[in-house]
Order: sequence, then C-alpha cells, then structure tokens
Amino acid sequence: MKKYFSLVTFSHTIFAMPFAFIGFFLAVTTTHHRFEWPKLLMMVLCMVFARNSAMAFNRYLDRDIDAKNPRTKQRDIPAGRISARNALVFTITNCLLFVATTWFINPLCFYLSPVALLVVLGYSATKRFTALCHMVLGLGLSLAPIGAYLVVTGEFALTPIFFSLSVLCWVSGFDIIYALQDEDFDRDQKLHSIPAYLGKVRALNLSTLLHVFSSIFIVMPVFVTHVGVLYYVGILFFCAMLIYQHLLVKPTDLSRVNFAFMTTNGIASVVFAVLFLLDRATL
Repeated sequence: MKKYFSLVTFSHTIFAMPFAFIGFFLAVTTTHHRFEWPKLLMMVLCMVFARNSAMAFNRYLDRDIDAKNPRTKQRDIPAGRISARNALVFTITNCLLFVATTWFINPLCFYLSPVALLVVLGYSATKRFTALCHMVLGLGLSLAPIGAYLVVTGEFALTPIFFSLSVLCWVSGFDIIYALQDEDFDRDQKLHSIPAYLGKVRALNLSTLLHVFSSIFIVMPVFVTHVGVLYYVGILFFCAMLIYQHLLVKPTDLSRVNFAFMTTNGIASVVFAVLFLLDRATL
C-alpha cells in the first residue's frame, strides 16, 4: 500500500480535495438539497479514484522519460519498486471504480465520468505536443468543485464555475513554477513546457498573471452568493499565499521551488477551504 501511495503521490490530493469540499457544501448550503453522508462519501471516493488513475497513468506513460531525468529517476517505476504492468492495472482498476461510483450518484455524473477521465488521463500525453500541458493539468483539477456540486444537485450553476476557474488558473500557475526545474531537460528531450518555450523569466511572469486571474475568480462568488466575513479572510489568505510563493522563487534561484509548490499551495487550499466551510456554517 505504501508503494502505491508513493506511486500516486497521495499527498498531492491536498490541492484538489479541499475545493471538492467547497463545491459540495456550497451546493448543500445554497440550494434546496440536503446534506447526505452517502453522497459525501461517494464524492470523496470519486476524488480518490480519479486522482489515483491520473497519477498512476502519468507515472506509467512517463516511465522512460522519468528514467532519463536525474530529478525523477528514483520514482517507483524507473527504480523498480512497482512494475509498469502493475501501474497500468492500478490505473484501469481506479478508472472502473470511478465510473462505477458515479453510477450510484446521479445520471449526469455517470454520463460525464468518461469526459472527466479523458481530461485527467489525457494530461499525461500533452507535454509531448503542447506547452499548454500546465493548463490541461489545471483543467483536470478544476473539475473538483464543479464535480462535487454536481454530486449534490445534478445541475450546473455559476458559482462553482468561478471556483473551478480559480483552480484552473491557480494550478496552471504553480505547475509552471514546478516545471522550472526541468527547463533544460525538457528542451534536450524535445518535451513541451512553458519554461522550455518561454524561458524562466517569462514563464514566471505568465505564472504571476495566471495567479492574478485565480485571485479574481476567487473573489467573483461574492457577487453572486451571500458570504460572510470569514470568506473575505479566506480570500486575503489565499491571495497572500500566492504572492508569497512568487517571492520564494526567482529565475536565478530555484532552491525553494518544492517548498513553494507543495507547502504554500497545500496550506493555501486547506486554510481557504476551512474558512469557507466555517463561513457557510455561521451564515
């Protein structure tokens, strides 16, 4: 089990899962739909199965690339801790579990499940032909709030879309920062990424712009739904963490990229989600 947790980098669930809870409880507190434990459990299971399948497939598809990259050659498949075949079986199993779980939620979630899998699995191939691969990753994680909202309501709405757009820009921005580490390797292997295409300085500028848009979208729900003081505190904290990670990383100093990527973004998502939930509970 520990090997498979390592394979799917289970700790990275901290990025999307808080926003799934935001989408779920946004639906519960702003519509006539009531809270149901089975739906919450199925939402969490869908998040876990989708995340497992996406990450395992990424490791499977990139196994040869990872073996060549000094930064990634110790990942589970290149290092021989998990076979490529077992990683693929793990991917397929989680895909089937994801689709099966959506069957018990509502028809719309079931019908959209192949689309969700296409996005989250398709990301792994995009670095081979487009520098917009970071945006595809952002799109995959952005499905969390709107997907969780659909679990409760079975209907689309504007407010969860704002959260999804914020996640899209936020994840795309910090993935560009993370990809700075592989700029030279990507160019050498003819892989596509924003840093390899634009260089460090312009890549960081684009990441900053994306995080500005993320901040704008995180504010937009204020204009379409009732929020309290804690939500505004959450906005300020989330934006402050975005600014902080850009202060940590410079084109000439990438020593704190991992801290900016994992720690600051993990704290930003969890604290923002907690403040959101407390705000909904106190309205």
